[in-house]
Amino acid sequence: MPLLATEFEAILYLVIFGFIASILMMLIPFIFSPKRPNPIKKSTFEAGQYPSGEARVHLMMQYYSYLLMFVVFDVIIMFLFAWGSAFQALGLASLPTILIFLTIIFITLAYALHLAGRRELW
Repeated sequence: MPLLATEFEAILYLVIFGFIASILMMLIPFIFSPKRPNPIKKSTFEAGQYPSGEARVHLMMQYYSYLLMFVVFDVIIMFLFAWGSAFQALGLASLPTILIFLTIIFITLAYALHLAGRRELW
């Protein structure tokens, strides 16, 4: 006798677990948060130290293109793994679809590489 009678039960258990976990994640900070605020508890810390210098600084966007490339490669790998896992069942008929997908993704990657070379934007 299987542990789960239907696939619906597995999804139902997952939803129940997610609901209970989200309720716990909201209750735990409420239980352990400081109840009596004072100036020390309300002060700002940077890595356990009092902050030094100006707080408002201009954030450089020099790594934006690398972030974009990471997201592109992450999506590529996820879909290529799924396609590779199902390739035996799908056969060569799925090849045009994956080539269209890769073309769109590599256009995005080329744009990110183009941005990485343009330092004057950052």
